[in-house]
Amino acid sequence: MQKIITLFVVIFLSIPVFSQENLEEVKVVKKRKGIQKSYTVTGNTTLITSKELLKAACCNLAESFETNPSIDVNFSDALTGTKQIKMLGLTSPYLMITEENVPSVRGASQAYGLSFTPGTWVESIQITKGAGSVVNGYESISGQINTELIKPLNDIPFFLNAYGSTDSRFELNTHFNTKLSDKWSSSLFLHGNARVAKLDMNDDGFLDNPLAKQINILNRYQYYNAEKGWVSFINFRYMNDKKQTGELNFSPERDKGTSNYWGSEINTERLDVSTKVGYVFKDLPYQSIGFQNAFNSHDQRSYFGLNQYNIKQSSYYSNLIFNSIINNSMNKFSAGLNFTYDKYQEFVNVNDYSRIDNSVGAFFEYTYDNADDFSIILGGRIDNHNRLGTFLTPRLHVRYNPWEKGVLRFSAGRGKRSANIFAENQPLFASSRTFDILDSNGKIYGLNPEIAWNYGLSFAQKFSLFGKNADVGFDFYRTDFQNQAVVDVMQSAQQVLFYNLNGKSIANSLQLEFNYEIFNHFNLRSAYKFYDVRTDYLSGNYQKPLQAKHRFFGNLEYETHIGENGKQWKFDYTFNWIGQQQLPTTASNPVNDRLPEFSKSYSLMNAQITKTFSSTFEMYIGGENIGNYTQEKAILGSENPFGSNFDASIVYAPVFGQMYYAGLRFKIK
Repeated sequence: MQKIITLFVVIFLSIPVFSQENLEEVKVVKKRKGIQKSYTVTGNTTLITSKELLKAACCNLAESFETNPSIDVNFSDALTGTKQIKMLGLTSPYLMITEENVPSVRGASQAYGLSFTPGTWVESIQITKGAGSVVNGYESISGQINTELIKPLNDIPFFLNAYGSTDSRFELNTHFNTKLSDKWSSSLFLHGNARVAKLDMNDDGFLDNPLAKQINILNRYQYYNAEKGWVSFINFRYMNDKKQTGELNFSPERDKGTSNYWGSEINTERLDVSTKVGYVFKDLPYQSIGFQNAFNSHDQRSYFGLNQYNIKQSSYYSNLIFNSIINNSMNKFSAGLNFTYDKYQEFVNVNDYSRIDNSVGAFFEYTYDNADDFSIILGGRIDNHNRLGTFLTPRLHVRYNPWEKGVLRFSAGRGKRSANIFAENQPLFASSRTFDILDSNGKIYGLNPEIAWNYGLSFAQKFSLFGKNADVGFDFYRTDFQNQAVVDVMQSAQQVLFYNLNGKSIANSLQLEFNYEIFNHFNLRSAYKFYDVRTDYLSGNYQKPLQAKHRFFGNLEYETHIGENGKQWKFDYTFNWIGQQQLPTTASNPVNDRLPEFSKSYSLMNAQITKTFSSTFEMYIGGENIGNYTQEKAILGSENPFGSNFDASIVYAPVFGQMYYAGLRFKIK
């Protein structure tokens, strides 16, 4: 058959349709979008390609979503400069974040883990709204974000990215790739970043961003044998991250553990080793088996003023997956077993919250896809957890194409997780609040596990408008918590309370999108988002603090035609309007340290220009928060940081103003 196809191609290409004198070369070019949405995939999934990641200063994974309307990016506090992501109105702990389908940002790494993956390592990101696949676990509630790293088999021999910004942040990324044999390839990724100057643009006496240093090394090996059906990956990673923040005059050598000046250090050391082995049966191409294993050690030593927080998590994850078909390729299934082990050594001041969690589970997922207009994924899993007990996790995803270029989707599913209340709420340590757990009968800090149901409906339609491509879409998701570890900052400005939900907690999310090709190479992407996220607290029912009810997103991109040797200009502009947000109560503070019940609405603008000089070299310049909007009072009680009114955790807008950056990328192909 292969010889017949080859012969057919040779004969077809020999037909003299055009003479060489009239046409020297024919190129068929299909432009690849930075953000792609499939109309045939069952789940509501968005693919972010590496092209999209180049449109902003996405120095790490947390900063890779600035141009994506599905993810909201916010600052977590006024000191560390850490960016927090939200989806469907819920923070990242309710997302399952995986790296090549292995759980990655979880437990001890929830607060800062997204900043530990450099953006240049990323090949693509898949964002799935709603309950995820049962294959990847039971913890997903609002969705899943999966990151695919650059594969050694497809990587170029050398890549260099250098970056510097006006907020004294500097980064260097280098990738080295080599082919060890006809079946083995290896990549070495080296990343380093530092912030070296003390800046206080709002004159409150505190650093706007921390002094920081990070060294990050990843060594990957890939084996590929197409003839025998084997593929495997081996990864080794080491990361060391250090942050220092606080008052301008704070010196760790002199002031640590004293009340001379308020300061904080967050030092994290992380080691990861993972393997993946896959086999496709030679005579049964729809049948395969995969085995994933991952070990990591995450050791964070930190203090926030006089509050000490140390956590070390040692984890092991194993997943065995078998894929096959039932009678024909329209009926597929996945089945398997997985095991998770987590050892936490956690200390909050003098209190020891160490524990060991382990679970074993089995899953089965059936897929029907007629390859035309209908598909359904029905999955379930059963798990036994030493703290969560034995429980079932059902998930359902349905796709229907009612007409051409239109797709309707529905999903429903249940998620269950143990809330790591201290690791997930570390910004609250940068305050004078006392931490009080009101329940004691549960098995996780005295609390019960979090359980929620998520339901979602979405529709998308492509069409032509004035002869140009356009598409519209909407999605609505609702999350109902049966139980939640409530983090209550509405009771008092001097306390944070943790307790089991007694009442209702819901998250409703509505998103409307309109995308349009205004003219060739000039595209508009826009979205309006409405969030109704409310919880019953001890003092009443409130909107989720620091969550805007209304948001608007707009992005304009323009590219010139690709010229000789790949020369090109690229322009990108992103606009975000963020509506008012419920603020934690500050009524018990003195008048000067009180905030209103709701924040002001505001807008942010980012832009970037890239000049490609050739297929191997380009330079870029850009700016963030070009409108120079900053929060009026980012730190309460900054004049007396060891007093009872100090709080650096109530952040609803940028703390620092305009930031401009420049960088270059160089490749050897």
